[in-house]
Amino acid sequence: MKNLIQNGAKQLNIQLDDRQSEQLVRYAEMLVERNEKVNLTAITDDEGIATKHFFDSLTALCTNRVNGKVIDVGTGAGFPGLVLKIAKPELKITLLDSLNKRLTFLKDVCDELNIDGVELVHARAEDGGRDMRYRGMFDTVVSRAVANLTVLSEWCLPFLKQGGYFLALKGPLAEQELKDARRAIKILGGEVEDVHEADIPFTDLKHKIIVIKKVGQTPLKYPRKAGIATKTPIGTPYNLSK
Repeated sequence: MKNLIQNGAKQLNIQLDDRQSEQLVRYAEMLVERNEKVNLTAITDDEGIATKHFFDSLTALCTNRVNGKVIDVGTGAGFPGLVLKIAKPELKITLLDSLNKRLTFLKDVCDELNIDGVELVHARAEDGGRDMRYRGMFDTVVSRAVANLTVLSEWCLPFLKQGGYFLALKGPLAEQELKDARRAIKILGGEVEDVHEADIPFTDLKHKIIVIKKVGQTPLKYPRKAGIATKTPIGTPYNLSK
């Protein structure tokens, strides 16, 4: 698996040394081991973990906008946040998730792999975004497979400093999601800068990363309380004034 990881990273123009590759191999082993007790992933084969978790996560680095203090909103089993930390150790990473059992797993991975500079936050995105310890404190926000872009923007943009970037890792429906989310992004202080397309090594999958720059302040009423964003997304016909 080590060779697979190194070769796939090279296809993305990312250089991983032996230590980083070995960390990812052990991460994969721990994911499979813990998954027998805690539901972390439906993908448990080496190739699937390498391509659909590790390479998929690494595509965020291809945007050249993952820097400084980074928060992964809805990190799950650590994708993409912990993979980005392994590939770019100088990052200060915050992994936020609403389920503590996932964070327990991630703490064990960090301890096993001697990874420091990682903060684990047990919170819903809506609560974290209103917490002044985290609101407006990050250079980069990343999120993968958490919600549609309209909802995700309400959850993620409040974490960003002005001038920072929100990277939404999306699949084939990215363009439609972006079309639906443009009004919400503007209201929340964001501006769409790019849609970066990346091929996932050794697969036929194409990944799209929506790059949103924080150009203004997010109104203090956002994010709204838990559940509201999904029931009444910003910019829907029932919520046009929000």
